Amino acid sequence: MTKDKYVAFIPVRGGSKSIPLKNIKKIAGQPLVYWTIDAAVNTKKIDKVYISTDSEDIRKIVGKYSKKNKGKLQVISRSEETATDTASTESAMLEFADNYEFENIILIQATSPLLTTQDLEEGIKKHESQNFDSILSVVLQKRFLWKPSKNGSTTPTNYDYMNRPRRQNFEGFLVENGAFYINSKKNLLKTKNRLFGKIGYQEMDENSYCEIDEPCDWVIVEKLIREKYKMNKK
Repeated sequence: MTKDKYVAFIPVRGGSKSIPLKNIKKIAGQPLVYWTIDAAVNTKKIDKVYISTDSEDIRKIVGKYSKKNKGKLQVISRSEETATDTASTESAMLEFADNYEFENIILIQATSPLLTTQDLEEGIKKHESQNFDSILSVVLQKRFLWKPSKNGSTTPTNYDYMNRPRRQNFEGFLVENGAFYINSKKNLLKTKNRLFGKIGYQEMDENSYCEIDEPCDWVIVEKLIREKYKMNKK
C-alpha cells in the first residue's frame, strides 16, 4: 500500500465557548469548516483530507460534504483529552500521527476560511522544491510596533520614529496568520511541534490575517468572503 505523501489535518472540536459550534455555523452560505475543506480537497498534491472531531454534530455536517469530496475526505474521532480548552493543537496532531500513515502533514485551521487551494499548492511546492523542513502561512503587515517598558514608557521595535518611513517604502514584517502549516510526520513525532528546522513561509492575501475567534470577527470575515467571491448576501 502506497503511503500518502501529503495529508491535510483539520481539527474541529465542538467546545467553542465564544461562538457555540462555530466550525459548522453557516458563514456566507455554508458551514465554516466547508471553506477550508474546499481548499484542501481541490489541492491536487493533497492525497487525503482528515477532519478530526469530538462532536457528533460536526461529524454529521461534515458527512454531508461527502457527496462532493472526490473521495479524499475522511472524518475521524478526536479523543476527549485532545479536545479540551487547554489541550494544544499539537496533541491532536500527535494523536493522529500515531494512528495514520503518511509522509507529510498539513495542519489547516477551520477558522481561516479565506485560505485558497492556490495558497496550499504554492506552500507544498516550496516544501518540495526549496528544501524547507516546514512551512507556515503568513501575511505581510506594515504597522509600526512598540514595546512597553516596566517604567511605563515605550520604545519602537521595527522602525526609527525620528525617520518615519512612508508606508510604500516600509518593508514591514511577516505575521503568522494561522491558516496552515506543513511539516513531515518524522519531524512532528521528533519535536512534538508543528514547525521544525529550516522554516519557509507562504505569503497569503492581507485580508487572511483575520481569524474567527469572537462574534465580531464573524461579521468581518463573512463580508471579506462575499467580496472575495463576489457573492450577494442571502
